[in-house]
Amino acid sequence: MRDGARAAGLMIGILADATLGDPRHGHPVAAFGTLAAALERRLYRDSRAAGVLYTTVLVGGTVAAGVLVGRIGGPVTRTAVTAASTWAVLGGTSLVGEGTALAAALDAGDTAAARTRVTHLCARDPELLDADGMARAGVESLAENTSDAVIGPLVWGAVAGVPGLLGYRAVNTLDAMVGYRSARYERFGWAAARLDDVANLVPSRITALLTVALAPVVGGSPRDALRAWRRDAAAHPSPNAGPVEATAAGALGLRLGGPTTYPYGTENRPTLGDGHPPRRADLARAARLSRLVAAAAGVLAIGTACTVGAARTAAGSRAGA
Repeated sequence: MRDGARAAGLMIGILADATLGDPRHGHPVAAFGTLAAALERRLYRDSRAAGVLYTTVLVGGTVAAGVLVGRIGGPVTRTAVTAASTWAVLGGTSLVGEGTALAAALDAGDTAAARTRVTHLCARDPELLDADGMARAGVESLAENTSDAVIGPLVWGAVAGVPGLLGYRAVNTLDAMVGYRSARYERFGWAAARLDDVANLVPSRITALLTVALAPVVGGSPRDALRAWRRDAAAHPSPNAGPVEATAAGALGLRLGGPTTYPYGTENRPTLGDGHPPRRADLARAARLSRLVAAAAGVLAIGTACTVGAARTAAGSRAGA
């Protein structure tokens, strides 16, 4: 029954995100970010050891809270807790909304609004981006964040329930806060960045596989998406962003990568894909691809939770026989 509640809760949470988007007030992820920032002020040292302690306290505490909350009450209560947790950690609808809003601002020639929207999608310096640069930032962020904001939570929620949902989001949030190769975070953020790499190894590959499979729906070729993955992904500095961005480039017929400027400096990203650089019109296709990959992953997550539940029920019956 526990995993039946997990599957039902995942389904309700996915539908809540699809219809309502992120909670408008009192978002739990924002509250976690505030707590993490306060703890950083107390624990920060320019060392890996301090970063390991910081990451362990926050992620370990979040997982422990998830374990306790996930055991509350009967099936109905567990379903409601799983649904609320799923809704809180998923960001697919808001992600696609931001990508669509960026496309609209670029279409209207409203550079100021477009630059504001870019900051909602990634950490790049918008003042240094022209319209095509913002289109590229939007496409790459849609691809990467589809894995981070949707597939990752669903994978961990399907196999580990509430602790998996909350723990994954804690890891991903810390990586977004301190997981940079900047002078301040090169050592302190090392543990958060490496833990995020591990947590996303499987979700990123699932995202890439779904992108390959769904390429025809956005006018692309699965063969081109798979070729870009096999040829280009390994050159990306991130072991997980590489596959998802490369397959998105191949599926959309685009060429991603190039100089990427952050507040702490510029990284020269490798070329992914064989097409033209992203333009404004490509943002709508990227947003559609993100939405389709998220929907397919939702179905798989619910099915996986049901399968896990059935397996555990069968194991319990054999043990009690």
